[in-house]
Amino acid sequence: MKQRIALVTGGLSGEAQISYKSAVTVGNNIDRQKYEVYRIDINAEGWWYEAANGEKSKVNRDDFSVNDNGNKINFDAVLLCIHGTPGEDGKLQGYFDMLKLPYTSCDAATSALTFNKRYTVAVAAFGGIHVARSLHLFKHSPVAAEEILAQLSLPVFVKPNNGGSSIGMSKVNEAAELPAALDKAFKEDDQVLVEEFISGREFTIGVFKNKGTIMVLPITEIVTKNEFFDFEAKYQGKSEETTPALIDANMKKQLEAAAENVYELLNCRGVVRIDFIYNDKTKQPYMLEVNTVPGQSEASVIPQQVKAMGWSLQAFYSAVIEQAFS
Repeated sequence: MKQRIALVTGGLSGEAQISYKSAVTVGNNIDRQKYEVYRIDINAEGWWYEAANGEKSKVNRDDFSVNDNGNKINFDAVLLCIHGTPGEDGKLQGYFDMLKLPYTSCDAATSALTFNKRYTVAVAAFGGIHVARSLHLFKHSPVAAEEILAQLSLPVFVKPNNGGSSIGMSKVNEAAELPAALDKAFKEDDQVLVEEFISGREFTIGVFKNKGTIMVLPITEIVTKNEFFDFEAKYQGKSEETTPALIDANMKKQLEAAAENVYELLNCRGVVRIDFIYNDKTKQPYMLEVNTVPGQSEASVIPQQVKAMGWSLQAFYSAVIEQAFS
């Protein structure tokens, strides 16, 4: 008998548009010989099951079940394709935990931690991972630009502390640019991270578990045509991505070890994507952030890395689903 999988997409943030694209890629590559797939759309108007004929019906939130042609469907596992809240910040994970329903992402605690960029780098630094110097700002406690620059050196990145896809993010090269960058970030979030720029090459690395063993996907180097790897660079072709990255054996070993270390340190599950800068001066990888529900659209790096590893996407998503059951 096929296992019933809820493919959950949508979300309540600006990243929903990316979530829908990810769900298309994932949905097209799930092994239908093994799994029956039911698409669930969580959005501001409610939780909806989309039947094959296009009809929508509400999800029963008491037990996360749906009605399909008069039949009540309970799921064996959830395949999460929501970037941002509530699929990447621990909210849905806590709900599924209470229902004792397996899912394909990190648990509630790790998801909540890694969604907060400042707390992520703080825990990583405590575990011996190299990170940039940064300040954590709150909307209810304004900090003057002069005070920020007294503690951090330009250039700096200003970014919403909770969120992804580089929405609301700015690179500040001159002191006069900082107030506007703070305003932009605070429009997206009540918390903001101001982080010193690290000079070096940028890499992103997918990591997942297969039959209990941590596997590091081929490394991708990112060279942006913009000032930094912003939303346009990520999703509108303004960057060059090389997979596998053209790097020497020592750099490859360092990056892979750092990625595996972060995955273990933060108690990750499922597939995550970890971003690094390889510092020019120290010759060490510096972790930038962790994405616990990384993009899976055709423009995303995880599908590129899976193919570079020699796997099909179908085999990869099967491995991710099966790991959730363990």
